[in-house]
Amino acid sequence: MAAPAQAVDPAAFQQLSFRQHPGAQLPLDARLDDASGRPLTLGKAFDGRPTVLVLEYLRCKNLCSLVLSGAVQSIASAGLKPGRDLELVAISIDPRESAHDAAAAQAMYAQRLQSADGIRFYTGSSEDVRAIASAVGFPYRYDKTTDQFMHPAGFVVTTPDGKISRYMLGLNPAPGELTQAVAEASHGDVEPPAHPLLLLCFGYDPDEGTAAALAMRLVRWGSAATVLGCLLLVGFLSLRRRPA
Repeated sequence: MAAPAQAVDPAAFQQLSFRQHPGAQLPLDARLDDASGRPLTLGKAFDGRPTVLVLEYLRCKNLCSLVLSGAVQSIASAGLKPGRDLELVAISIDPRESAHDAAAAQAMYAQRLQSADGIRFYTGSSEDVRAIASAVGFPYRYDKTTDQFMHPAGFVVTTPDGKISRYMLGLNPAPGELTQAVAEASHGDVEPPAHPLLLLCFGYDPDEGTAAALAMRLVRWGSAATVLGCLLLVGFLSLRRRPA
C-alpha cells in the first residue's frame, strides 16, 4: 500500500543518494546476528569470495524487495552460484527485525537460487548497522509518519577481504555487468564511482510535493536531457557529412 502523501525537501531528498566510497574497507568487527540468532562479526560473512552486499529491510513495502529480487535475478541469469562464485549478504537496517525475519527471507532466496550455501541474512543493532552503512555510503532515515525507512536503491560488490569494489545502482543490473563486477572484485580491483542515480525507496504517491513526484520529475528531466543530447549529436554528425 502506498504511503501517505508527504512533502519532501529536494535538498534532503538529494542527501539520501549513495555517497560512493570505492576501495573503502567495511568494518569487519561490526557485530551482527545470523538467521539462527547466533552473534558473529561482519568479517565472518566473507568466505574468500566476492560478496554482493545489500542493505535493506524485510518489512519494506516498496523497493527493497525489488533490489534484492533484481540482484538475485542477475545472479541467476549470469549463471553465478552463491557459495561457489560469490556470497550474497543482506543486512537489515531495521533494528525491529529479528532472526526469525532473516531466516524466512534467507530460506526464500536460497530456494530461488537453488543454493543452500553462500546466502546469508543478518540483523543487528542500530549502531553496528549504521557503521556498516556509513562505510558503504548508504544513508537512510526512519520516517515516523509513514513507518518507513527512506534510503537509496542499489547494492555493492566487495572484494573477498571486505573492500568495496563496485557500486551497482538501481534495481535490475545487467547479468553481464554483474559478472564483470564479481570477476573484478575477485582480483581485488576497485572501480570508479558509478554514474549517480537518484532512486529512493520510499512510499509511492503521485500527488504533487511528495517524494515520488519529485523522483518522477528528476527522471523526466534526465530523460529529456538525454534525448536532447542525442539529437544534437545526430545534427552535428549530419553537418559533418555534408559535401563541401
